[in-house]
Amino acid sequence: MSAEASAARAPGLGDTAGPVSQPPGPIPEVSHGGRGLLGSKYVKLNVSGSLHYTTIQTLSKEDSLLRSICTGDIEAMIDPEGWVVLDRCGRHFGLVLNFLRDGSVPLPEESRELEEVLKEAQYYRVQGLVQHCQNAMQKQTDVYEGVCRIPMITSAKEEQKMIATCRKPVVKLQNNRGNNKYSYTSNSDDNLLKNIELFDKLGLRFNGRVLFVKDVLGDEICCWSFYGEGRKIAEVCCTSIVYATEKKQTKVEFPEARIFEETLNILIYEKGGRGSGASGLALLDQRGPGSSPGAGQSEEEGGGGGGADRRVRRIHVRRHIMHDERSGGQQTVYKD
Repeated sequence: MSAEASAARAPGLGDTAGPVSQPPGPIPEVSHGGRGLLGSKYVKLNVSGSLHYTTIQTLSKEDSLLRSICTGDIEAMIDPEGWVVLDRCGRHFGLVLNFLRDGSVPLPEESRELEEVLKEAQYYRVQGLVQHCQNAMQKQTDVYEGVCRIPMITSAKEEQKMIATCRKPVVKLQNNRGNNKYSYTSNSDDNLLKNIELFDKLGLRFNGRVLFVKDVLGDEICCWSFYGEGRKIAEVCCTSIVYATEKKQTKVEFPEARIFEETLNILIYEKGGRGSGASGLALLDQRGPGSSPGAGQSEEEGGGGGGADRRVRRIHVRRHIMHDERSGGQQTVYKD
């Protein structure tokens, strides 16, 4: 057997057919180029695994760290395959290259990403991009954003998705002044405006803790709904039926105390995420036999036999005024 054949055979492997796995060789060392890259036209850059291919002309547009690498003022690490290795996160390096190519680049709108781009621009000493990032950050600070936002529901599907995905308690006020059943009297108008005003005050007071939502769809004139962990917990309907004459009239009431009470009750679902429903319901269901929903209000249980975890407290204002047809008679008000 020739010396070449003997050298080709790995010792101890025998004559087994098939591919032979060679022992791993030493990791190729990265060389440090001291002559710069000006003798080349194109440059291959490896930024922590993010590979980029560009020209010397692009890298030399600004007096930056990348130009110093090209000219040899700063030694560059070059692997055996000719890739210039930069020990830096490559997430935003493409953005740096695009800025050098075009002179401007769209910046991310999210503040944290914008700060990351600024850090990369400062590291590579690309002053144009540094100034671009600083101007964008200044514009973000100059724009005032309201601290209290009230979503307006535009469809039933949107409402379901909003309530199901919200991790905060939800309070919804549904009001519709254009309902034909509405009896436009000064007292009812005042009560409707008081409900809207209370909604605004509660939204400011519990901002960040409760999501307040407005709804102008549907047939309800004025109705409050309270949601916890994606389902309805209570409802306060502010519509009253009045029989002042033979004709039935629909008016609006303002049960302020009850609305405020239900808003405080819904705070039970504020903490603990999706798993705190049992404890919240236990607290809400601990109502003594003598407890009463309040004067002029009634409480109804719904849910169709779903147990305590499916009951919804529905409070409806019902006021009946019977008209006395006798001369000199007075109207008598009965509330239940």
